[in-house]
Amino acid sequence: MRAISKKSHRFCWAIFWYFLFISKIYCQFPSLSKSELQWLGEQIFQNECAGQFECLTSWNPGERFPSMGIGHFIWYQQGQAEPFEETFPKVLALFDERGIVLPKWLSDGGNADAPWLNRNQFNAQLQSYRMRELRQILASTKPVQVEFISRRLYTSINEIIKQFPIEQQQITEDKILYLANSHTPFGLYTLMDYLHFKGSGLDPGERYQRKGWGLLQVLQHVQQATPTLENFVAAAEYVLERRVMNAPPDREEHRWLPGWKKRLQTYLPDNPAE
Repeated sequence: MRAISKKSHRFCWAIFWYFLFISKIYCQFPSLSKSELQWLGEQIFQNECAGQFECLTSWNPGERFPSMGIGHFIWYQQGQAEPFEETFPKVLALFDERGIVLPKWLSDGGNADAPWLNRNQFNAQLQSYRMRELRQILASTKPVQVEFISRRLYTSINEIIKQFPIEQQQITEDKILYLANSHTPFGLYTLMDYLHFKGSGLDPGERYQRKGWGLLQVLQHVQQATPTLENFVAAAEYVLERRVMNAPPDREEHRWLPGWKKRLQTYLPDNPAE
């Protein structure tokens, strides 16, 4: 039998401890029923699309890219660079992993680029066969899209915690678990939706004036050892207000702030999305 090198041995142990940590966190998250998972998906769909079928393929005014699915997953053209994480190709890759048959024009899966050059061209093709076909696929794969959003949370948590000083990492993990288990399923929905909504905060490209707005930055501003969902919402409001203040003026992000704050209110048990 060929001996395993010390380098390979260390790599194997690193992988082992990484997945052990992920599974440890995962096992302490609340276990959601099928109906709660369905509720969670509908909440995100309501947040992003007001539950409207046509909105499954959309291109918002003032944005440079289209958004797809219940979570408005961002999709860029080939070579396009923006300060936001592109997620729709990763959703397509998960579809492929789950054996979902995609049309030929989407057969590149995780490598597929958005085929529209601008919003006018996109809107002109809203009722085309391709666009209607895509909306049908997205409407029939809501559980897989929820799985994608939940995967992002589980795989981001470790990296988020590592951004804190070593002496604060256990405290931060405890805060995350406390929030996740608050008012089930609202706690887990809060973490999943905000991560999906504004990202992890880990990407150094997602910054205005060197300040981020993702889940990492919100957790950095949650001061309480046993935070409530109200504490999380207050920290998120501060981070989003700072983002708008630091944004390039031509983006006019102040127009979106009221809607963002309204979305944050759905994290509170008394204020679910309507």
